[in-house]
Amino acid sequence: MNTEHFKEKLEAEFKSVETELKSVGTQNPENPADWEAKETKMDTATPMADANEAADKLEEYTQNRAINDTLEVRYNEIKTALDKISNGQYGVCEIGGEPIEEARLEADPAARTCKAHM
Repeated sequence: MNTEHFKEKLEAEFKSVETELKSVGTQNPENPADWEAKETKMDTATPMADANEAADKLEEYTQNRAINDTLEVRYNEIKTALDKISNGQYGVCEIGGEPIEEARLEADPAARTCKAHM
């Protein structure tokens, strides 16, 4: 298996996911694997607050959180795969210990299991 090929794919995707994450979230300095959705400023405490604007801000935060959560999972999957490449464990099924099919890794370079254990 050409591990270097998969490393390049993973590194490219990692940069892309990290850029997207930074647009909707912030990394927890105490736990680098944890990303938190950026909060939107809501001026709802003043008498002049617009209910529609507050609803829009809440909806924006909810969308950011959903995107953040999805990207955070992928970010950590890619990071784990890159760590496995570094320590020589890449391409090995976490359940059965057999090699992960190359076609599966082509489809998802961060795959953690073979097709039989998906």
